[in-house]
Amino acid sequence: MNKKYFRFSQATVAYYPAESFQSLKHIADQRTTVLLTDENVFSAHTKKFRNWNTIILKPGEAYKNQAAVDSIIEELIGLKCDRNFTLVGVGGGVVTDITGYVAGIYMRGIRFGFVPTSLLAMVDASIGGKNGVDVGVYKNMAGLIRQPSFILHDLNFLASLPDAEWYNGFAEIIKHASVKDAAMFKELEQSSPALFMKNKKLAGELIQKNVRLKHKVVMKDEFETGERKLLNFGHTLGHAIENLYALSHGRSIAIGMSFAAKLSENLLGFKQRERVEALLEKYQLPVQLDYEKGKVLEVLTMDKKRSGTTINFILIKKTGQGIIHPISLNQLAEEL
Repeated sequence: MNKKYFRFSQATVAYYPAESFQSLKHIADQRTTVLLTDENVFSAHTKKFRNWNTIILKPGEAYKNQAAVDSIIEELIGLKCDRNFTLVGVGGGVVTDITGYVAGIYMRGIRFGFVPTSLLAMVDASIGGKNGVDVGVYKNMAGLIRQPSFILHDLNFLASLPDAEWYNGFAEIIKHASVKDAAMFKELEQSSPALFMKNKKLAGELIQKNVRLKHKVVMKDEFETGERKLLNFGHTLGHAIENLYALSHGRSIAIGMSFAAKLSENLLGFKQRERVEALLEKYQLPVQLDYEKGKVLEVLTMDKKRSGTTINFILIKKTGQGIIHPISLNQLAEEL
């Protein structure tokens, strides 16, 4: 089996970049493993789950909450799972976030891994050890940082991915390119979503570039004290509007990236705002939303990046070079 290791402060993650789901039985013992997935993935790939203990969740961000966690734990108890069990999240970002969180708190911690099935989960959500759930409209308010034991990519899952979920994933790829990789930004400009969606080889290469980029950043700054903060580009406003307006994650952070590019233009003299917005629109992502400023500000005041009366906002000096720029809540209110 082809694999690569990423080493963190307290764990090593085995990454299998192009394996069949069937290989999972060589990584995790079926007798002591529970798969966690959602109704959409299960119905599209029912045969893959045969002979595995499986817990099936309702799909969507609306069910990424403590009630779902409690239900999963009750099922693990019903299956008599002990500390020798492995929990494997097979799904998109909601599934992987919940899986890592449950594995971190069940019996004070059990082994876990991911088989991400969406583009967004492959390039972002499953990487870096951030696990958690939402509390009302507040994104990822409860959680922990703990690395999975392994991540397995079976690109065949992408064949059943709806177009909208491809666009969701492209948002995170554009985020990576905007703050860390000018060459990737240009590559995306010269290509198109349709090309990646129909060419498995090209999609796989793009996914691996993003996996390496994010792992490299996280290995340097696992607990987000410095460089890892750059990966929050677009997420400050994005997270504030995502649950308020029941938007998908990719569409939310696309709007957040557009706003951050405009802010970069106003505060730093960034000269390529229109280039960022054009790329977002090329990948079928929105760049604006008619939102209620007061409600958005209320959510922003509880953003995890806030410190006192300021928020560490991620801006762009130039394409491929993000910076951390503290902004007061009052200044942010004026810019919104």
